Amino acid sequence: MKNLFYVLLILVLSPLNAQTADEIIWNVKVMHPEGKTIDIKAIDQQGNIYDVKALQDSEQYSFLDIKAFVNGNELPVKLLVSKDQYAPLKAIGPDGTVFDIKAINSDGTKLDIKGISSSGNLIHVKAISESGELYGVKAIAPDGKTNHVKGIKISEKQMSIAEIDVYAHVKAIKQ
Repeated sequence: MKNLFYVLLILVLSPLNAQTADEIIWNVKVMHPEGKTIDIKAIDQQGNIYDVKALQDSEQYSFLDIKAFVNGNELPVKLLVSKDQYAPLKAIGPDGTVFDIKAINSDGTKLDIKGISSSGNLIHVKAISESGELYGVKAIAPDGKTNHVKGIKISEKQMSIAEIDVYAHVKAIKQ
């Protein structure tokens, strides 16, 4: 797992030395087994709906930030510490406001999105249907490239954002 840490560190730091490109915004979607995609949105306590996107801010596209776009602000999307079986996926505002992250079907049905299991430091992020089926979560570039959305646990010590305990960072990773 130390190798994973070093690879991630290189991927995080390499954009600092790379020639910058215009920011490219990728869609974040659930991939349904029938071939359709399902929108993923951030939802506040009043039911207002906001976009969730992956951001490519350099020429590399192997490691992208996932953000919720709320009232002109880009909020971090994280897996939170939980006593439940699965880690909830949430956006966190600077004042500690927590926004639900849900997949919303065309009929309005909302699916939970959670960190369901781990492979070392990678946490598998899936949408969960009402019947318990698990669907993949992907970031899709305007030119059709896809990355997997995963949680990344960088250290054993958990961090906090605005007093909210974070289990893992959420990124779109090329695999």
